[in-house]
Amino acid sequence: MIRGLYTSASGMRAQEHRLDALSNNLANVDLNGYKRDTSVQKAFPELLIHRFEDNGMYRFPLGSVDTAPVVGKLGTGVEYNESFTVFEQGSLKVTENTFDMALDSEGFFEVETPRGLRYTRNGSFWLGKEGILETKEGLPVMGDEGLIRLNPDHTTVVDKLGRVWQNADGEDAQLMGTIKVVNFPRDRFLQKQGGSLWQATEHSGDAQSLQGTQRPSIHQGFLEGSNVNPITEMVNMIQVNRAYEANQKAVSAHDSMLNRLINQAGKY
Repeated sequence: MIRGLYTSASGMRAQEHRLDALSNNLANVDLNGYKRDTSVQKAFPELLIHRFEDNGMYRFPLGSVDTAPVVGKLGTGVEYNESFTVFEQGSLKVTENTFDMALDSEGFFEVETPRGLRYTRNGSFWLGKEGILETKEGLPVMGDEGLIRLNPDHTTVVDKLGRVWQNADGEDAQLMGTIKVVNFPRDRFLQKQGGSLWQATEHSGDAQSLQGTQRPSIHQGFLEGSNVNPITEMVNMIQVNRAYEANQKAVSAHDSMLNRLINQAGKY
């Protein structure tokens, strides 16, 4: 019975981790470029259940038979393994804002922060006071050759290759820079930093600049929405609550049986 208590308690803990991931996804369902998290658990090794009080092998002329066959398996619990990000493409939303941009495939914008380079899928940019292309938090967006400086009085056009063009009335367009797009050998190991930012880790590998056909297309006047389906997340949350309640009832049942064993069976 003690084993049952630990098994049920481990199930409750696993559901708590699932609930944390689902709650975070629902809280960021309207955040541009957000990628949903999923919680992964792994089971402890299962025990093989043999037929009771039979141990050995019966031999006969043509072979043998096990006198204690396996009649089933006994689960010993579950533990939290990891939470990882699912980098599925989010839907593109039309904004028609000049400095809104969206990637239509794998990749990240690179931005400069006081703590070093970070990466984002949120292409909600604007033109800072110094004429530098920045995120809404004031972090400069990196180009292939450094910061991208623009003239606020000129028309800005960003083509699908990420090249930023500007021109005044009656003048030829001038190339102001190319928005840098990077990817990682193992993007599932990127670490979330908050504010739609990711940080490279030892396991994700270093950022690799995408060039040519490897680059995703950049769509000006669009934003990528989150890849969270609120209906699916709510259904999963209901399943988590039901599973938590089932494990809770199992703990209560084991506690009741232990109480009877200690306080009643001991009298006889």
